[in-house]
Amino acid sequence: QVQLVESGGGLVQAGGSLRLSCAASGRTFSNYAMGWFRQAPGKEREFVAAITWSSLNKYYPDSVKGRFTISRDNAKNTVFLQMNSLKPEDTAVYYCAAARPKSGSSWYKTVNAYDYWGQGTQVTVSS
Repeated sequence: QVQLVESGGGLVQAGGSLRLSCAASGRTFSNYAMGWFRQAPGKEREFVAAITWSSLNKYYPDSVKGRFTISRDNAKNTVFLQMNSLKPEDTAVYYCAAARPKSGSSWYKTVNAYDYWGQGTQVTVSS
């Protein structure tokens, strides 16, 4: 079992920045790939970023590429999401998730591929 707790959300103006953190406890954090997803009201949960256990590979959708950066500190059991140049359309609840390693790279953006989820943190970007 892995427990995930997100923090760092809040209200920010368009163009601003936020840094989300996700603290993990339980099983060995470094064994898991980590992802960030978000869900806006009335919309499906969507992929935001993912990072492999070694940090060697990182994945982003086009909507956040160049603005968001995922990183992890395995010694501190924490994964981060640095969000810059925020837009009102980035407003959502942001979730951290952990996944047991799988082959290939296309699964990282799939909600059902993740085994553990945090409770989420609200990010609101005002125009």
